[in-house]
Amino acid sequence: MTQVPPNSGGKVSRRDFLKLMAAAGTVMTFAPFVDWGKFLPDPTGNVAGKQKLELPDGTQANVKTFEVNSSQAIIYPKTDDAVLNKESFRTWQFVRLPVELGGDKNDVSAFRVYSMVCLHLWCLWKYWPDPGRKRGECPCHGSMYDMETGKAFAGPASLQAPPSNVLPRLDIEIDSNGDIWILPPTWDPNKNGIVGYGRYLNV
Repeated sequence: MTQVPPNSGGKVSRRDFLKLMAAAGTVMTFAPFVDWGKFLPDPTGNVAGKQKLELPDGTQANVKTFEVNSSQAIIYPKTDDAVLNKESFRTWQFVRLPVELGGDKNDVSAFRVYSMVCLHLWCLWKYWPDPGRKRGECPCHGSMYDMETGKAFAGPASLQAPPSNVLPRLDIEIDSNGDIWILPPTWDPNKNGIVGYGRYLNV
């Protein structure tokens, strides 16, 4: 904190004011590019066994009824505590890809489940199925995500170093009835990723 000389009448000198403004400007310039996610623990905890992929209306997602080029926000892992289920770090975007990316197939390759927590400053992004878009977009600072890979291709998140430029992802399986299940994840950047931090994209 700047010390005010006793004979200054409580005023900060021009030099001290400029120093303060320069320091604040430096912090504001670089803050958006810091990988803040690695400084906090992943609150999703350990999950034992596969769980049904539950849609907001309480039904289980099914390959026969979930439309191509559409999405729904889901909660995972879901608990009996309604307040806990509202945590951003438990919010995922379940996407059935557009036709050009194989969304018309009736197997797991047609679907993606990505954390909705933007890797920039943790706003919640959304999938836009409109022609010419078909991508995930963060409303806060414009980060955009490729739905096939989960990798940021525009905006501040795309400028971050790996793994903080690729969204964490859940693995799924489809049973003989077409019902979709979420497999137990491994919260590690080299596996399913860490919510708010990211995932290495292994191609």
